[in-house]
Amino acid sequence: MGLPFRMVLYATNQVAADAAARSAFARIAQLNDIMSDYDTDSELSRLSRTAGEGQAVRLSPDLWHVLLRAQRIAEETDGAFDVTVGPVVSLWRKARREKQLPRADLLASALNAVGWRKMRLDAHARTATLQVPNMRLDLGSIAKGYAIDEALRVIGTNGIRSALVTGGGDMAASAAPPGKQGWRITLAPLDATNAPPERHLLLKNAGLGTSGDLFQHVEIDGRRYSHIVDPKTGYGLTDHSLVTVLAPDCITANTLATAVSVLGPDSGKRLVAKARDAALHVVRKPGELIEQVETRSLSKYLEPTGSKN
Repeated sequence: MGLPFRMVLYATNQVAADAAARSAFARIAQLNDIMSDYDTDSELSRLSRTAGEGQAVRLSPDLWHVLLRAQRIAEETDGAFDVTVGPVVSLWRKARREKQLPRADLLASALNAVGWRKMRLDAHARTATLQVPNMRLDLGSIAKGYAIDEALRVIGTNGIRSALVTGGGDMAASAAPPGKQGWRITLAPLDATNAPPERHLLLKNAGLGTSGDLFQHVEIDGRRYSHIVDPKTGYGLTDHSLVTVLAPDCITANTLATAVSVLGPDSGKRLVAKARDAALHVVRKPGELIEQVETRSLSKYLEPTGSKN
């Protein structure tokens, strides 16, 4: 999936810890073989190669689950979240390497192959049909969260109750470490002068997703473009921001964080408010001033003042 995964766990002995970690990493590798858009032999890449052929492709249970979740949030966000954005993402990967904006004609052509309604899922047959030529799926905004959740589940089936799994800026935790109230996670500040100071969360039995241009962006002609692409315009986001979402699992947090980045804080706040036990924190600098937006539900996850966790 193009990123490192890390696990921290508490076990009664080293043998148990090693066995659980090996099983969890094996599960991540299995999901990478299914969902990577870098691997030309992955199930996802093979599906993308059928675009425009009218072929209904039967999917593995894992890929079906992820694509179904993706289509549901695409519908809920009117396409702000869209895993069919792969053709445009490819152009922006090249743009970041060459530090040049994608050519307008290439961008327009790529956008013709983008649109969540152009992918048809058949629940009865568990198939997907990519209806337009040159479609390419990119699960970077959802597969990572699913892999983290699955790794944590596998660790639990190995008898370990307290663990933390991270992948990039996303993570999920089971029970708190022994003697602690939760896993202490830093809510990183925006990399801007006079940004609000860092705060700390206590994470347990929940997932955390982050999105924004903090680590992946490119500056072209004095303007900063995020690696996150607006599926409707085809352009990388220019809103300098850091979005954090907390939810009962990482796949939910991961997808909501990306959707909020595209929607903006106001619409994003309403979206997160509809999700069960979810919370949002956004810090952004759209111009000269720094803005901070968060839901009241964030207080559930914040480390209490003076905590000795």
